[in-house]
Amino acid sequence: MPNRLVTASLLLLTAGFSGGQQIAQATRDSRAVAQSAPVKVYALGPDVTPPMLLPLDLSPFHNEKCGNKLDGTVVLDLLIDTQGKPRNIVIDEPFSTDLEKLALKIVGDERFNPAIHDGIPVVVAQSVQVDLKACIDEIKDDSGMKKYRLQLMSQPVQRFGGLPESPKEAILITDNDKIPANSIDGSSPYRVGGGVSAPVALNNVQAQFSEEAREAKYGGICLLSLIVDTQGMPRNIRVVRMLGKGLDEKAIEAVSQYRFKPAMKDGVPVPVKITVEVNFHLI
Repeated sequence: MPNRLVTASLLLLTAGFSGGQQIAQATRDSRAVAQSAPVKVYALGPDVTPPMLLPLDLSPFHNEKCGNKLDGTVVLDLLIDTQGKPRNIVIDEPFSTDLEKLALKIVGDERFNPAIHDGIPVVVAQSVQVDLKACIDEIKDDSGMKKYRLQLMSQPVQRFGGLPESPKEAILITDNDKIPANSIDGSSPYRVGGGVSAPVALNNVQAQFSEEAREAKYGGICLLSLIVDTQGMPRNIRVVRMLGKGLDEKAIEAVSQYRFKPAMKDGVPVPVKITVEVNFHLI
């Protein structure tokens, strides 16, 4: 893309990438995420028997020749509660949009024999590296429209370990505390400030010009609204200030690949609603 540059770095209130051209602001709905009392979190060590992963059958796998492979590794942080259920799962190292969603689902569905301290089940903090081998299939829906489906080609390889800095205590959140993927009214997000920390960007995906805008030498700023959920994923991305010429779609495409350390309140990840400026700058 000669002689044209998209500036797409990120500044999230008090946190983010320095020198950025995207500015995030937050708003809050009156409804809060349900919370409970903090619980003690143990670090793995000689006096703590680590949790044991129970078998998870993810078959059937894609067993045909795949011309569009997508392999990679996603690193997640999580807590495992006294019932052996994964809680507070967040992305630690982003890789690719589709693989991250798949890894979050796989780990979120798993069950463990819980960690044991002095003969009693305890909550522990863990990291997990998920190695995935997948294939992207092109399919058609009932209306004949093309869609793409990500299918596993083999059982994921998971390597669990302790966290360098385990929290001393945390409030456990469940799937019911998350914002529904199809929510359009922005329910439950917090505002940064007043005890709510800002989400921290883990990556900065550069938006690309559309062919129409490139040919017209057209640029400007597209303003997007989104929710950063409790796993650090962007959700409910909507255009607040339109640019046209295909740039709004390019802005959404880039921002949908952002990954964050989620906002925190009282030691628990919480969703926040932010706005992001994507600056399509021509030079």
